[in-house]
Amino acid sequence: MDKLGALKQYFGYDSFRNGQETLVDGLLSGRDVFGVMPTGAGKSLCFQLPALMLEGITLVISPLISLMKDQVYSLNQAGIRAAYLNSSLTQGQYRLALERAREYTYKIIYVAPERLLTEEFQEFARHVKLAMIAVDEAHCVSQWGQDFRPSYLKIREFTDGLPVRPVMGAFTATATEQVRSDVVRLLNLRDPVQVSTGFDRSNLYFEVQKPRDKFSALLKLLNEAREQCGIVYCSTRKTVEEVCDRLNAEGIPAARYHAGLSDRERRESQEDFLFDRVSVMVATNAFGMGIDKSNVSFVIHYNMPKDMESYYQEAGRAGRDGEPARCTLFYSGQDVRINQFMLQNGRDNEELDEATRALILQRDEERLKKMTFYCFTDDCLRAYILRYFGESAPGYCGNCGSCCADTEETDITEDARKILACIQQSGERFGAAMLTEILRGGGNDRIYRYGLDALPVYGSLSRRTEQQIRAELRYLEGNEYVSTSQDEYRVLGLTGKAEEILLRGETLRMRLPKETQPALKKSKAAAPQGPVDTRLFERLKKLRAKIAGAQGVPAYVVFSDATLRGMCARLPRTRQELMEVSGVGAEKAARYGERFLAAIAEEEAPNPAPAAIPEEEKFQLSEEQKEQLIFLDEPVPVSFLTKKIASVTGGAYKVSAVRVTNWLLRQGYLMEQHTAGGKMRVASDSGRKIGILTEERESESGEVYRINLYDSTAQRFLLDHLGEILS
Repeated sequence: MDKLGALKQYFGYDSFRNGQETLVDGLLSGRDVFGVMPTGAGKSLCFQLPALMLEGITLVISPLISLMKDQVYSLNQAGIRAAYLNSSLTQGQYRLALERAREYTYKIIYVAPERLLTEEFQEFARHVKLAMIAVDEAHCVSQWGQDFRPSYLKIREFTDGLPVRPVMGAFTATATEQVRSDVVRLLNLRDPVQVSTGFDRSNLYFEVQKPRDKFSALLKLLNEAREQCGIVYCSTRKTVEEVCDRLNAEGIPAARYHAGLSDRERRESQEDFLFDRVSVMVATNAFGMGIDKSNVSFVIHYNMPKDMESYYQEAGRAGRDGEPARCTLFYSGQDVRINQFMLQNGRDNEELDEATRALILQRDEERLKKMTFYCFTDDCLRAYILRYFGESAPGYCGNCGSCCADTEETDITEDARKILACIQQSGERFGAAMLTEILRGGGNDRIYRYGLDALPVYGSLSRRTEQQIRAELRYLEGNEYVSTSQDEYRVLGLTGKAEEILLRGETLRMRLPKETQPALKKSKAAAPQGPVDTRLFERLKKLRAKIAGAQGVPAYVVFSDATLRGMCARLPRTRQELMEVSGVGAEKAARYGERFLAAIAEEEAPNPAPAAIPEEEKFQLSEEQKEQLIFLDEPVPVSFLTKKIASVTGGAYKVSAVRVTNWLLRQGYLMEQHTAGGKMRVASDSGRKIGILTEERESESGEVYRINLYDSTAQRFLLDHLGEILS
């Protein structure tokens, strides 16, 4: 079978995507390769397809258990024998997997880098034919990358110790020039074929918001995306817990994920999200690397990340199926302070000497500054990202918050001269707050004490608001006319570039909101497009959920949403026509084809009568399923119960927490209270009698909010009334 035949047979595609064929050809010809491709561009296929065609076993070195499991799930569904070797296996399972691997049962084996130098694994590697070694998330080998992992430095020692070194491939989504150089050198890639397909993800809509109340802004976005799933990233474990609890209290099914949870809790949360039992994952950056969930429609950063590499990698987990998706970042000044604290107190790499650690801290602080500039630029956000990674980009993309805002280019040369002159006249010894006060003609004690009210520029921008001056200051800093000290005082100074405005008369223009400030234009690509036939699409999704539940795999492993939409568009009638849909290979067509074709044919029938559903099958649980529901003594949100129902039914029945909450309102077990912060739902007297508890909590920012929790009595009550709730 040739490469195109294998591409169609196992992966269901008729042609390669940008960059894939060059990397595949390189590996098949015996050349090392290095691919830099953004999330969702198809990196995995670049080593999985050659692995099928080369004689022997391919080792894929991967950093996370979740990444390995996800890839192995998908490969086995496509008819490719694959396995993983990591700490999630018992010693007996590990040895059995190695024994089968020695018999060449598997074409592809995923292995954690920590396993490479163990005696048992090295013994295995020396006595089998290794066709290829693929290093996924290759940026982890560089201490200058955002996810340096010392265990990746063991890879070269492992490959150098093999009797015969196989061909090698390295793959990553984000890498600056420094990191790319490190990958080639530290992995000892030999004259590699190098491909960088570019960082642009045209289906992603980027925006930055600066809300006064982040949680209210989050609710607004999630209510606009009720039928979609996505990720909310938070910077601390405490914020994850707070946001997750509040979302569940609002009836939005959410799971949580951070390093402070037990392995079991993290695994359950991840599976709830992958299996569509919850629609929102609230997590720190501990979640997501290698997660191949294709139908993530939004990624919201509740807090600003520490660098552009992390942001772009995390935001890139949206829209992997090529459908339009939304990437929103909430910014506040506290985010910068939290990141600075984490950088200065982090001890991730204890083996580094002090001099190297100091250099890395300096680099990290510079990257934090670039990340902050992104949050304040009025230029095209996509262009900012692409330029950061060394790519040229037009100044307008038409699909980001800046390009879709109603702004106009404004000449700020005079303001810029006054700001730069203020920095110069005050001796380059103050921060943004004091400089703004001087320019506006303020009268605080320090201004009079230092005689700053005598400066020529004092009060020269008195007609400007504090926000306008701060925005122009950030623009000057972001465009390197102004520098900022790296200490806690954040003192502003002039760069050599400032002379272009002060002495050479350069004109400076900046995009500012129009005075009328109309509502933000909606980008056509800001929200995912609807399926060709909504009813058929939902029917196919239910069939997919039933199949996935029976097999114990995430729904997208059976078919992605994009593939289901392709079926809705093409309406195939035969297996051959079904295989013309992108994402349907021969293995999946044989395994699932008849059931999907039958569903399409039934939906296409003229005026199909809705199938009568027996009363006993309407959203009811069997006694066996009821026994699987565990009632906890500790009170939990209602979404805990609805999530459990979805779990024990394999996703066939999804009970909306919103629907349960609304039923409780109608029955009088909950009541609405109006507060200064908006409308809250709390337990009524009758609600408290059945075990509904309303608790007051305080957010990280000091805001008091309430959540409803359900004790074991309330949980049993809801389960007993499930049929009534959903009738």
